[in-house]
Amino acid sequence: MIPDFQELMLPLLKLLSDKKEHNFLDLINILSDQYKLTEEEKSAKTSAGFTIIDNRVGWAKTYLKKAKLLEYTKRGYSQITDRGLEVLSKNLTKIDVKFLEQYEEFKEFRYIKNTDQPLSTTNIAINDSSCQSKTPIELMEDGYNSINANLKQELLDKLREYPPAFFEKTILKLLEKMGYGKGEVTGKSGDGGVDGIIYQDKLKLEKIYLQAKRFAENNPVTAHMVRDFVGALEVNGVNKGVFITTSKFPRDSLSNIKSQKSIKLIDGYELADLMIEHNLGVSIENTFEIKKIDLDFFDEE
Repeated sequence: MIPDFQELMLPLLKLLSDKKEHNFLDLINILSDQYKLTEEEKSAKTSAGFTIIDNRVGWAKTYLKKAKLLEYTKRGYSQITDRGLEVLSKNLTKIDVKFLEQYEEFKEFRYIKNTDQPLSTTNIAINDSSCQSKTPIELMEDGYNSINANLKQELLDKLREYPPAFFEKTILKLLEKMGYGKGEVTGKSGDGGVDGIIYQDKLKLEKIYLQAKRFAENNPVTAHMVRDFVGALEVNGVNKGVFITTSKFPRDSLSNIKSQKSIKLIDGYELADLMIEHNLGVSIENTFEIKKIDLDFFDEE
């Protein structure tokens, strides 16, 4: 299991106890071995693409530096300070944020005033005890994931408010945005499980059949509906199909489409993910850039 960044503080400081300069990447490798991380854990990344262990060791190093327990000596290298040695002499069992707050330099780093917000509001997430084990990057990702989860639910609720015809057109727009070509709603009753057709070539020889079910969350698609859709493809000699719903499919749905390998079942949550990814029915409200020091710039002579 990958340790959180606070758990890494004391082991990291102990690695520097020889008073020598240590390379950041070497420290990561040593700590990874100490915690017996698997190769999968060593390469595991956050949803934003940061390597988790690198991110957590990096923030542990940053916090220790802000408390002046270590210092940066040259690019990518750290060294323990006299204050850091003094802390190690106390034979502590752990170093965490609460411990570091005894140092004024660290408190100044943690409580930088924001001129647009009161101090208490600026630091509410950081001071929440449930968040103490997470790095700032991880806290931002948690916030992002929470916002996205809420957006998905809102999208599905909104789709269910509109008539089936609107939903069918929305699905066609989504698949077009995904690069599957233009399509049309069949507009027929008793269509044998087909609500739309997507043409993948100008002569309309390559087709994708579409079935769209705008159902309530507690009203799943039935196995009978899936079988009807598979049957419609077979009868019409079409081997590609997409069945999309705002609810969910029965667990044994895949067994009903074994004979049709080119059928994709998309439930409500996957549908919401795709709409967000392709900016359909949503708009960008805010963007945030995470910046870091450009070490190449400071290496210029």
